[in-house]
Amino acid sequence: MKVERVSYDVMTPSAARGILEAIYWKPAIVWEIDRIHVMKPVKFDNVRRNEVKDKIPVVPVRSAFKGNDEILSLNSNERRVQRASLLLRNVEYYIEAHFNKTNKAGPDDTVEKHYNVALRRMRKGQCFHQPYFGCREFPARFEFVEGEIPPSTLKGDQDLGLMLWDIDFAQDMKAIFFRPTMHNGIIDVRNSKERGAFS
Repeated sequence: MKVERVSYDVMTPSAARGILEAIYWKPAIVWEIDRIHVMKPVKFDNVRRNEVKDKIPVVPVRSAFKGNDEILSLNSNERRVQRASLLLRNVEYYIEAHFNKTNKAGPDDTVEKHYNVALRRMRKGQCFHQPYFGCREFPARFEFVEGEIPPSTLKGDQDLGLMLWDIDFAQDMKAIFFRPTMHNGIIDVRNSKERGAFS
């Protein structure tokens, strides 16, 4: 929402992709999310946070880059507001994903090469930057899981309503939504896409 932050019931596919890109990203590949396994019941917490409501305008920043004297600061005490956030807590997810090569892939960019590098980084817990859930103050810890994914504690079907699937940067940052159903804790993103559930 525009003012108050409200989380979706579960992690979005674009958030899952963001976590994978924090671990291993190259222009030659793009991550595709197949399934998200939700392992714990959905629980929310209400949190109130202090935020600064303004940003330094672009015009004085550009002017400063040209060598002009500009004041590039904000007094946070004068521009502080308190906002409520409805946030998920105590979450655990398993992400099933694959990657495809992009048109930026060169002759040396083989699937095996990128798979082995991504696998090594995941096993060692390496990342380009710390993955996080929505805001940087909510870091995500990750590990690579070998073998079968354990079953979720969640049972039955749950309609999750409209959810953000991704942002199409090629079309002026157009938001793409879909309507996922969680079955026994599993969101099958790939099948949702194939059924044309996107708008």
